[in-house]
Amino acid sequence: MTKPRVLSGIQPTNGSFQLGNYLGAVKQWVELQQSHDAFYCVVDLHALTSSPDPKELRKNTLTSVAQLLALGIDPEHCTLFLQSQVYEHNQLAWVMECLTGFGEASRMTQFKDKSQKVGNDRVVVGVFTYPMLMAADILLYQADQVPVGEDQRQHIELTRDLAARFNSQYGKTFTIPEGYILKAGAKIYDLQDPTSKMSKSAESMSGLIEILDTPESNTKKIKSAVTDTGREVRFDVAEKPGISNLLTIYSALSGKSISETEIEFDGKGYGDFKSAVAEVVVEYLRPVRLRTLELLDDPTHLSAILETGAQKAQAVASKTLAEVYERIGLISRA
Repeated sequence: MTKPRVLSGIQPTNGSFQLGNYLGAVKQWVELQQSHDAFYCVVDLHALTSSPDPKELRKNTLTSVAQLLALGIDPEHCTLFLQSQVYEHNQLAWVMECLTGFGEASRMTQFKDKSQKVGNDRVVVGVFTYPMLMAADILLYQADQVPVGEDQRQHIELTRDLAARFNSQYGKTFTIPEGYILKAGAKIYDLQDPTSKMSKSAESMSGLIEILDTPESNTKKIKSAVTDTGREVRFDVAEKPGISNLLTIYSALSGKSISETEIEFDGKGYGDFKSAVAEVVVEYLRPVRLRTLELLDDPTHLSAILETGAQKAQAVASKTLAEVYERIGLISRA
């Protein structure tokens, strides 16, 4: 029986993933590679929209790959590659741009938010065309499903519309992908602002639990986390957002339910609980951090993994692009 194919990507915008990245997405990628024909890419082309420093981009890209491997992404059970190393992504993106109306591109939330924030004169065109490149990323691999968070649903709908439009105009070519909305995992919030999602775009790093941070740094961050009035360790998002966030983290990494944790710390204060959370986080992330650093010390091995992944990805992508070019009337090389 043929496994359904999934495609998902992650941007190398920061050196370290944060805990929310792992629990919200990568942890489920690891599970999906067992049941699906999985294609996972580090979308370094998408990262160019933020005009990163070239040295930082190279470093962050390799660090992202190493972290994915350390977290359980297995090249023996999936195809792991860099977006920029499969040239068909750019080529199909242009076709997608020529299918997309200016109005529907203008309605994409990401572009609207960015242009309102910095102004039309300062937002780069790449932010405007980003969704068409994302559509190309997906359609190149004839993905059946695309694991995404709820905030990416609009991009999946555009991808489906463009695939259907192409199929209608030029003949059945693309699989119409379904959005595989990631199951509701642990929602992790900023340690310093427990009403805001833990995010790489946060103004301060003090609220982030970063996978590659030292044990000492993460311990300090957790012990300095904002808490609430009183001393009771109880899950109540409205009244106790800080403690509720720490309970979620502790439960997600320890395997204990939140109710079990509440009983465990009944009668104990916030200080004892924070120490326990810090210990669980540090011990969970310790082997991941060490494995990531080992992989980064062997760039030849990383390059070999990426070369194999690029070859596997390109074998699929080139076939799709050749069919697209044939359908739209472009003449192939002799």
